[in-house]
Amino acid sequence: MAKIVADQLVEMLVEAGVKRVYAVTGDSLNFFNEAIRKDGRLKWIHVRHEEVGAYAAAAEAELDGIACCAGSCGPGHVHLINGMYDAHRSHVPMIVIASTINTSEMGMGYFQETNTVKLFDDCSCYNQLITTAEQAPRIIQTAIQHAIGQKGVAVIGLPGDVSEMKAEDSSVSTQLFYVNPVIRPSDSELDALAKVINASKCVTVFCGIGASGAHPEIVQLSQKILAPVGYSFRGKMGIQHDNPYEIGMTGLLGQAAAYQSMHESDLILLLGTDFPYDKFMPTNNKIIQIDTAVERLGRRAKLEMGLCGDIKHTLQALLPLLEQKEDASFLEAQLKIYEKVKDNMRSFMQEKGGEDTIQPEYLAHCINELATDSAIFTVDTGMTCVWGARFISGTGKRQMLGSFNHGSMANAMPMAIGAALSHPEQQVIALCGDGGLSMLLGDLATINQYQLPVKIIVFNNRALGMVKLEMEVAGLPDNETNMINPDFAAIAEAMGFKGMNVHKPEEVRNAVEFALSHPGPILLNVFTNPNALAMPPKVDFDQMVGMAKSMSKLMLGGKMQEVLDTIKSNYKHLKEL
Repeated sequence: MAKIVADQLVEMLVEAGVKRVYAVTGDSLNFFNEAIRKDGRLKWIHVRHEEVGAYAAAAEAELDGIACCAGSCGPGHVHLINGMYDAHRSHVPMIVIASTINTSEMGMGYFQETNTVKLFDDCSCYNQLITTAEQAPRIIQTAIQHAIGQKGVAVIGLPGDVSEMKAEDSSVSTQLFYVNPVIRPSDSELDALAKVINASKCVTVFCGIGASGAHPEIVQLSQKILAPVGYSFRGKMGIQHDNPYEIGMTGLLGQAAAYQSMHESDLILLLGTDFPYDKFMPTNNKIIQIDTAVERLGRRAKLEMGLCGDIKHTLQALLPLLEQKEDASFLEAQLKIYEKVKDNMRSFMQEKGGEDTIQPEYLAHCINELATDSAIFTVDTGMTCVWGARFISGTGKRQMLGSFNHGSMANAMPMAIGAALSHPEQQVIALCGDGGLSMLLGDLATINQYQLPVKIIVFNNRALGMVKLEMEVAGLPDNETNMINPDFAAIAEAMGFKGMNVHKPEEVRNAVEFALSHPGPILLNVFTNPNALAMPPKVDFDQMVGMAKSMSKLMLGGKMQEVLDTIKSNYKHLKEL
């Protein structure tokens, strides 16, 4: 039988290194599905919702450098979008196959018709529709090349009738080019950079995920210029471990040490970071930013210098130009502050809570201690993200995935699917909020279908915790943030795998230990304290006034017990203020 376009697509995806396609099959995808079955080298992963497929593919792409998901015409396209936005904003190379209606029906308001180019343009780096067999290999090659070259989402629009056309050879290259150039500033720029660093007395280094591959060079830099090292959430796993100069995170999820160090510095070096929270950036000192993406330079802070370079290559060229600093007083002062921060964190870990009010910090601490050194963590957006950021430690082998740029709920469980399929040799732990898990509960069935040994740990605070906190600091009493949840453990059992409820703090450690050693999938439903707060490293006066107003409104509304519970649950935070 002659090769058709769908067969050609499968061959080129395999050549690109794709291992799986996450999708819900359907009419316009059927020839692509059949081509995958016949070829045998790709695995079709039948998710229950296309959004889950996009998140799972995003996780695999971040871990392995390429992944693929698909959606059939109309609703399948729309379901993909949230996960596509997340992947695109996280700069991971993902291929999306958007199969659609036959070309003869386009523009006629046909059943399930969507305009793939208009629909996906804002969440992709490449987005084209194949309309002829001659176009197919060229568009497929170009899409894959865009995904790996620009580290983004590339969309291939594939009408059902085109997928079954006889394949044609391309007149241009179908080879894929994986390049690894040396990117660093020019010699004159490096000289100017070295002069500024050498002339600065107090320097803080702040790293993002773009610096993760330069861990040895970051430590050497810090040692030479006696600079403390802060990092973003995405940079944490690559920078924190084996780093005697680290001072933690800043931003909404961070704590005081990195915030204070950055504000007391003469000079801040932003390395491989597009840190979004400009309100946490200082404004009265020199800031130098280095990134491979020139368009990101200066969009978060006023810069003294903006340079283009891969962090590893740049530091390797820069280090010989730097003078060894002798005065360690600034570094030592910041490390002392960080020790106080860690002491405070330890006090939270020791506070276990009560029945159905288990302290989430204690739960996260137990997970951190009992997880393997090479575990892959996925975290939901919201309060669960805070506990993951603060209490899960980097080891140099661990990885943490989340919706860190797009900030979407419900990502942790789907990302765990992609991580478990692509890395079955590693422990995969999904830290889920009850709000996030509720959104995409159906794909617990996917975990059971493929018997993925994912450990789902639900921080069940019966509320949209982060939203509640946001309302309170704005001076609003929380409204409609509480959740009446189903029994998540019973749902897991109904889906076909182990589920456990944890109500008492004395049960937590043994339950986590059991879950992590369980050979198959398991869901641990832990009833955490709904009044536990996560205070950022800087709480301004307006936020304090807002919190006071919201507490007053709750009291006037007859919710005095909730106010007292909040105060009792967070006395350490309030004492800091």
